[in-house]
Amino acid sequence: MRLFGLIGHPLSHSFSKKYFTDKFIKEQIEDCSYELFSLDNISKFPSLISKNPNLEGLNVTIPYKVAILPFLDELDESAKEVGAVNCIKIMRDNPSGYKSKTRNDNIKLVGFNTDAYGFQRALMPYLKPYHKGALIIGTGGAAKAVGYCLKKLEIDSTYISRNPKSEFYFRFADFKEQDYKDTLLIVNASPIGMVPNQKTFPPIVYSALTPKHLLFDLVYNPKETLFMQKGKKAGAIVCGGLQMLQYQADKSWDIWNEVMPAAEAGLVANT
Repeated sequence: MRLFGLIGHPLSHSFSKKYFTDKFIKEQIEDCSYELFSLDNISKFPSLISKNPNLEGLNVTIPYKVAILPFLDELDESAKEVGAVNCIKIMRDNPSGYKSKTRNDNIKLVGFNTDAYGFQRALMPYLKPYHKGALIIGTGGAAKAVGYCLKKLEIDSTYISRNPKSEFYFRFADFKEQDYKDTLLIVNASPIGMVPNQKTFPPIVYSALTPKHLLFDLVYNPKETLFMQKGKKAGAIVCGGLQMLQYQADKSWDIWNEVMPAAEAGLVANT
């Protein structure tokens, strides 16, 4: 049985297990299973790998998209630039003598970032020429992937958070009504509004929103967050995170099933 799964904590409201289980049934993919591996501490990750010899691939979610990096042997170029990983390919058929830098085995763990891919695919149908600047809410791995994607699209981005991690992030109190009027793309890349805290929402100035504003919420549960509801009420276009999640999940499946020697796949050592 080929085994795949998701690591993070908590995982009680995960999308991934049902999505992949349904995919296996619909596409008649046999001898495959997708499971949830809730790790209350990332230090338990090596044990997970050693105890599951059939494990071929993992998705990574909150709060480990950045914390997982030291455990990986190689990164693809996008993961290296983003500085966050949400997909791991487990390569067990490695050349004789290969040794992991963090484990006493010959398994090679390669990290990818499919969040950026999924976000761009989901965003493009809504994007207009006047979306020149963006406000990214959040400081974690998802926010990093969004920033990477918007940079490629030549959209200037500013990060905002309830708890800024550095001088490169602003607090909500730093932004006034005119700032929101001038920034027509707002992306919630934080867990604000996600079940079980669905009654919360980013404290932006919703009265400043217009029909030209696009609010993209990476949260997928609930399907329509309060952030989106308040945006719609103000006349803005809104988009939830479910489509992005589906795109990134399908990309993960492609990665897990593709033979990618490091010399041919744009992989770099994780140093």
